[in-house]
Amino acid sequence: MSSPKTSPAASLVRRLRTALVGDDQTISLPSRVMPTVMALRGSKSTYLSAEATLAQARQLQVRPVSFAPPQSLDKQVDVSLERINGWPVYTVSPRGSATQRRGSSHQVLYLHGGSWIHEISPFHWRFIAALTVDTGATFTVPIYPLAPLGTAATVVPAVGALAAALIADGGADSVTLMGDSAGGTIALAAAQHLRDSGSPAPRRIILLSPAVDLTFSDPRIAELADSDPWLATPGLRATADLWRGDLPLTDPLVSPLFGDLAGLSPIAVLSGTRDILNADARALQRALQHTATVDLIERDGLLHVYPLLPIPEAAEARRSIGALLAP
Repeated sequence: MSSPKTSPAASLVRRLRTALVGDDQTISLPSRVMPTVMALRGSKSTYLSAEATLAQARQLQVRPVSFAPPQSLDKQVDVSLERINGWPVYTVSPRGSATQRRGSSHQVLYLHGGSWIHEISPFHWRFIAALTVDTGATFTVPIYPLAPLGTAATVVPAVGALAAALIADGGADSVTLMGDSAGGTIALAAAQHLRDSGSPAPRRIILLSPAVDLTFSDPRIAELADSDPWLATPGLRATADLWRGDLPLTDPLVSPLFGDLAGLSPIAVLSGTRDILNADARALQRALQHTATVDLIERDGLLHVYPLLPIPEAAEARRSIGALLAP
């Protein structure tokens, strides 16, 4: 006799029960449930296949997703838009400060993630708005062109130029470079480009779950693969190939881990251990230990870009970032 089929509802209940009574009680209940939710949503499925990832990239080029910040942000922060060298560049500032001179408060140049093919999302915008409210900092958010139209060779120098303009306006000590995931790649590469151009270094660099070695050849990635409910190397390698354009994967504009790490600003890296890019976070810490000040803020059991997720630990991460941005 064949076994009775398990209904989707019963499967969901079983998965959630496993999450609720899991071994790791050091993280919040929402964090324990999040991997199950992502698995049920198929969040990882596209990344498991290069073909599926590239098909998604083509679809996103044909039907771009809106990059506009949610209108609900207007209740929390001031939002303005200008075009700089053809890019839309948003400024998110504390309420009532929009008429102040840009250099009058701490400036954060924020580069969003999305595997170099996805547009900035409402999760990013809500995270930026929350940090603006928490810290009083002003965020400059460029909407950079996505791969394959935008590549490391064109986007990174342009981001470096934006950072140089902020530094020239308000002073190096008032500027922080920040990015998550693929945006962390861009932020670190732009910091290297900024240094090499002779511009003063920003006060700090903050990276959330960054990808810094786009060869994705670190042995720890394979060790982490099964525990990561979101990312997989086939898809990331495919989008990295789009992002690199004509450059080799080991070019510092593409993979900043292969660049000169000396003389950079102090760097803080936030990373969860259920993320294959935790391998990059630790590799960057090792590479920087003799060349720059680095602080790895690592959380066991948490996922990729956990500070952006709707979990209690995200508020804790914002407090850590707020302390880094404090005068």
